[in-house]
Amino acid sequence: MDEVKQIVGAIDQGNISPIYLLTGEEPYYIDRIAEYIEKNVLSEEERGFNQMVLYGKDVSVDDIVSNAKRYPMMAERQVVIVKEAQHLSRTIENLNAYAEHPQPTTVLVLCYKYNKFDKRKKVYKSIKKNGVCFESKKLYENQVSDWIRRVLQGKGYQISHKAAILLTEFLGTDLSKINNELEKLQLILPKEKEITPMDIEEHIGISKDYNNFELKKAIGERNVLKATRILNYFANNPKDNPFVVTVTLLNTFFTQLLKYHGMNDHNPKNVAKVLGVNPYFVKEYQVAARNYPMRKVSQIVSSLRELDLKGKGVGATNVPQGDLLKELLVKLL
Repeated sequence: MDEVKQIVGAIDQGNISPIYLLTGEEPYYIDRIAEYIEKNVLSEEERGFNQMVLYGKDVSVDDIVSNAKRYPMMAERQVVIVKEAQHLSRTIENLNAYAEHPQPTTVLVLCYKYNKFDKRKKVYKSIKKNGVCFESKKLYENQVSDWIRRVLQGKGYQISHKAAILLTEFLGTDLSKINNELEKLQLILPKEKEITPMDIEEHIGISKDYNNFELKKAIGERNVLKATRILNYFANNPKDNPFVVTVTLLNTFFTQLLKYHGMNDHNPKNVAKVLGVNPYFVKEYQVAARNYPMRKVSQIVSSLRELDLKGKGVGATNVPQGDLLKELLVKLL
């Protein structure tokens, strides 16, 4: 995020590079930087003749070079944005000759998404020497809730920890999808109000009480009544609560709990680091460890893997989700 601010800040100050390589597994920041360049490098009047968007699946490297070597019309520079540049992976090295001597009046932006660019290639080294290389790394799930809070804080909003975790649990690590939901909340809610799980339920449609986050907590506490209620809700709403998602999350939880039992240092900071979880969740592992000894955890992990296969139709066909959830409850509690 700091690197993104540096790139944007340099553009604002007029320090614009002739070539940008935006690459990585997380497309959110690649799109944001490209969008910023598209909207801010040229004035509205200049864009008509001096800005173009190409798509990697429709053009060749020669086409890109040909457009990049044009001179701007009645403007200081032109902008050429190549989206989906990953489709040019087999021929991208042919861009090296241009990258070694880029046109100073052109801003060439390569959006190479969903993959890491091979840094051993000559073209990468040439772009890094004469332009900007930015890698957008995918966030781990335990980092996403902090990202949500930082994004909202930057726009003057606050969100409770549980609400941020709830969004992460429901939407995963896709930052673009999460940002779309955050923008909806910003349109509806005033800045002075902290965003709560109730707001998430009302405006995004995620139940604050019946979700995998609450199920994991209930099972860790061996709260049979609460776990049963949640699983019954899942059985009645299978489309919104796929069994495979539930069993995968629980398998991750108990696998981490197995690791917790094997640790010598149970200091909360160390636990969060070793398990790769948000410190907010450490207490859940402490409680679950008291309720599930290591031998029982090993049995549960084995049972969850069997149920995962059943849910995918391996060794059992057309088993209703309700039946799978009942079996899950029995084996866990």
